[in-house]
Amino acid sequence: MKNIVVIGAGTMGNGIAHTFAQSGFAVNLVDVKPENLDRALKTITTNLDRIISKGNLTEEQKNQTLGNIKTFTDLKDAVPNANLIVEAATENLELKLKIFAQMDELSPENCILATNTSSISITKIASVTKRPEKVIGMHFMNPVPIMKLVEIIKGYSTSKETFDVIYELSKKLDKVPVEVNDYPGFVANRILMPMINESIETLYNGVAGVEEIDTVMKLGMAHPMGPLQLADFIGLDVCLAILNVMYDGFKNPKYAPNPLLVNMVMAGKKGVKSGEGFYDYSESKKAEKVSKMFLK
Repeated sequence: MKNIVVIGAGTMGNGIAHTFAQSGFAVNLVDVKPENLDRALKTITTNLDRIISKGNLTEEQKNQTLGNIKTFTDLKDAVPNANLIVEAATENLELKLKIFAQMDELSPENCILATNTSSISITKIASVTKRPEKVIGMHFMNPVPIMKLVEIIKGYSTSKETFDVIYELSKKLDKVPVEVNDYPGFVANRILMPMINESIETLYNGVAGVEEIDTVMKLGMAHPMGPLQLADFIGLDVCLAILNVMYDGFKNPKYAPNPLLVNMVMAGKKGVKSGEGFYDYSESKKAEKVSKMFLK
């Protein structure tokens, strides 16, 4: 397995492409928008430079990694020789079903089709293909080049051969694969999202402010990042989508998204990606923080 296709050049897609390319795989990165591909390559370059600055990568290795990545705007041009396709598009069921139908139609018969979904049923996604035994979940954590965990999710029809290939492949990426069964939210988000939702509920009820809630969780529970800051980092729209999938899947009110989260997403406040969520990430605030650093 040498030829990898990654669909989606956003935060997760560029991180997955970076990780495969740095491990020596040939990667075709696909996105319908050329500007997304340009942004992805800039992000990967910046992240590689950061690794170099820490002494964990050479300039030659950086160039080899970037040389392993090719970009495409048309899926049919990227997949003829694919051994594995990893879909990393937006967490939207209809979009993923459409992409998987195209992946199935255009890729070689022996190609494994994986999704980086964080909550959507692998069995449902596989149902639109003619190869459900070769469809699997490969849920990376953000930031992908750093985080070790990969949830490997088997759909109802996923074969043992497909699972074994992806499990061993994850190890070659220097990741720690964990076998998970196909239920809404899997393990990571089934536990994480209710905590984030309850943190938003705590804020919504006026129990404490944003920084106070995050401080309690960081200092009291030894979390490296508070739940509201983490929600901003994940993307509030992504958190909302995952909670909706779990609520629809389990019909349990504990997974119902808090109204504050719903309203923030509707207002376009999606966290880091939009410049504002529970915290302000605007350029003016960044400039203000820099000024304070120099004034100290």
